[in-house]
Amino acid sequence: MQLTSDPRRADRERRYKPPPPTSAPSEDLTTDYMNILSMIFSMCGLMMRLKWCAWTAIFCSSISVANARVSDDTKQIVSSFMLSISAVAMSYLQNPAPMSPPWASLMT
Repeated sequence: MQLTSDPRRADRERRYKPPPPTSAPSEDLTTDYMNILSMIFSMCGLMMRLKWCAWTAIFCSSISVANARVSDDTKQIVSSFMLSISAVAMSYLQNPAPMSPPWASLMT
């Protein structure tokens, strides 16, 4: 049994055309927001010597680094991360005691 006719239909073939681009894709601003929060918490940690602010800055800057795209400004993200690390280092250099929770001062 051998098929002699071609089962494909040449009259039904259409060349692929990509769909027209819709509006610009929505931008995810998580990186920018976390970068700004990281800088704010870093400065609060440095100026007010609050260790929990410094650790929150590291958390926010880690999220910013994790969500960064290739097109994002790398210098700003790295400088924010380094600022948050320096905030933690400086807060522990000024007071090497373990971090106490922020609500502990309210209970005394």
